[in-house]
Amino acid sequence: QVQLVESGGGLVQAGESLRLSCAASGRTFSNYAMGWFRQAPGKERDIVAAISGNGRSTYYANSMKGRFTISRDNARNTVYLQMNSLKPEDTAVYYCARGRGPFPGTSQIAYDYWGQGTQVTVSS
Repeated sequence: QVQLVESGGGLVQAGESLRLSCAASGRTFSNYAMGWFRQAPGKERDIVAAISGNGRSTYYANSMKGRFTISRDNARNTVYLQMNSLKPEDTAVYYCARGRGPFPGTSQIAYDYWGQGTQVTVSS
């Protein structure tokens, strides 16, 4: 059983930064893509960013390009999401997820293990 534990969420003001971390249990972390999703109240869970197992390929949702950076440290079984220039509309619960294979997907069906989520609140 794979466990994913997110950390780093919190309350910040618009324009500030946060870095989320997601630590994964289990072996062969580098064999799997990782993704970050977010869900705001009353809205669907949407992709934020994803990264391939070897870290060489990344994907960003349009509204995150240039502000967010996804990275991973396979030696530490950890994936990160650096969020800069945060906006109130970034307020959501952020989830990390493990892909079913090494290549990043953009839909929830492409991921089989999920963390419990971490709240990010951006005040104006």
